[in-house]
Amino acid sequence: MARLRIRNRDARRLWLAQMLLTDGPRDPAEIIRALGFLQIDTIRNVARAQDHILWSRATGYREERVWRLLKSRDLFEHFTHDASLIPAEVLPFWSRRFRVLGERVARGSWYHSGLAQDEIHRIRDRIEAEGPLSTHAFDTRIEGARDMWARPPHKKALDQMWYAGTLATSHREKFVKFYDLGTRVFADGIDHGKTEGEQVDWLCGRAIDRLGVATRSEIMQFWQAATPAEVRRWSEAADLRPVEVEAAGGGTTEALAPPDIAARIAAAPSPGTRMRLINPFDPAVRDRTRLERLFGFAYRNEMFVPKAKRVFGYYVYPLLEGDRFVGRIELRAERQAGVLVVAGFWQEPGVAWPAARGDRLTAELQRFRRFAGLEAIRWDAPCPRP
Repeated sequence: MARLRIRNRDARRLWLAQMLLTDGPRDPAEIIRALGFLQIDTIRNVARAQDHILWSRATGYREERVWRLLKSRDLFEHFTHDASLIPAEVLPFWSRRFRVLGERVARGSWYHSGLAQDEIHRIRDRIEAEGPLSTHAFDTRIEGARDMWARPPHKKALDQMWYAGTLATSHREKFVKFYDLGTRVFADGIDHGKTEGEQVDWLCGRAIDRLGVATRSEIMQFWQAATPAEVRRWSEAADLRPVEVEAAGGGTTEALAPPDIAARIAAAPSPGTRMRLINPFDPAVRDRTRLERLFGFAYRNEMFVPKAKRVFGYYVYPLLEGDRFVGRIELRAERQAGVLVVAGFWQEPGVAWPAARGDRLTAELQRFRRFAGLEAIRWDAPCPRP
């Protein structure tokens, strides 16, 4: 079959539609199901990532409500490329991920708790007897140097069992994770009798459906639950359309797409002109290589970069207007004062800031301020210039 050539503007429009940044469901469970999963993060710079990502697609959403879906078992928590909330429908195809991650952490020295097996068993036995417990219920101490990512031995033991599915996230309270037995959280267990091949086929099929257009590498990276060889085998057998996608800077990339890709492109709505404040952990910007190829927008999350080495700032949000990224902005919340602070602002090279664009940014900051429960906005950075 001849390769379908996809214009860059069409590829952008399709991607934003796939990411529900043009139109789509407003129910949090439906949003997560359509995206595939929702990354979660502990940092509450203004709002935590999981809450901001949902609010970006449903401005009626309010903070912390997503945990209701975890408690009701509509979602489960595990590890894709990072800690994520995953729709329950994925669980029957996830046993290989529990196994692979369990084996990986068992081999990795960073996860070794240093506890004897009987001590680890006692942690599990306490959870079995007492019900869901958080890491605060245990009191082992870090020995030696306390580096940035140091964790006490009991936390490492809990995580070892969590990766393997022996333990699972029962619920969260103010982001604190409560561990319970996997057999109690996953009522039907984690082994649903699906073969390795069936799991790979299902996961790869769901990945390309949510990505719309993707290289084999991007399909593999979506769940991070299949090897390159497995993705290649699946792609050679699946009903896929070969395409070539125009890049923002010129040239094309060969990729794969569902057989109805032309209809998807035709149906993808216009992104409009609204300015959107995109969270650094948003799935729309997660793949930095894809982001730069499609939009010509080079972005790096610098919150874990030493301050002296940052190009921009600590928690910097990309600014999406229509189908292009027009700038980036560093924000923080001063909660006692009730203020959303603009700590830094950078407009993209070649992007002018007429009054109408500034008004759209102000409107989005006001929406975000209200979502975070703040009373005012303060600019500590130079304002955008026309």
